Amino acid sequence: MGHTPTTARGRATRERILDSAADLIQRRGVAAVTLDDVERAAGVGRSQLYHYFDDRDDLIRAVVHSTVDTVLAAQEPLLLEVNTLAGIDRWFDAIVANGTRQDAVGGCAIGSLASQLSGRDDLTRQAFVDAFARWEAPLIAGLRRMQESGELRQDTDVTELADLTMAAIQGGLLLAQVRRTPDQLRLALRGARAALEDVLNPLP
Repeated sequence: MGHTPTTARGRATRERILDSAADLIQRRGVAAVTLDDVERAAGVGRSQLYHYFDDRDDLIRAVVHSTVDTVLAAQEPLLLEVNTLAGIDRWFDAIVANGTRQDAVGGCAIGSLASQLSGRDDLTRQAFVDAFARWEAPLIAGLRRMQESGELRQDTDVTELADLTMAAIQGGLLLAQVRRTPDQLRLALRGARAALEDVLNPLP
């Protein structure tokens, strides 16, 4: 990996390079973005870029990690509350609301990168494995707390249920992006919620 900055100015320069690369990749796609493009957008030279990133692949992996951090930070308050059905509903509602604000064209920032990069090399693929594991971890923890509270049946495989939920989110976001309507996302999340309802303990 490149040099880790120790000064405020260095950190600001690295962040500017990273933000410029992330913006270009989001708008154009990974294949269409060169280091020259990033340098022009960030207002830096090649020596500065190589000071903070070993090469283009290192920069792209840094964009992956940065994108994951941004997505999870935005959802963190809601992910901390996915230990009840009501909390999961609020999380689902926020995902749909965000898709609606983007006119259903944004898709998933992590998923969009994964579709372009997951086959690139093992290091990059593992970055996405880790990304989805980080995203899924609060949901698994929340579902386990629902089991402990008696809301969820004890024989429920919470990891499998969390996998199903994440698959519904990714598939729903992709269909919403392609069809330009959040209706597909709502439908996918409705299916995930139905799967969750199937393993709830009946109310006393």
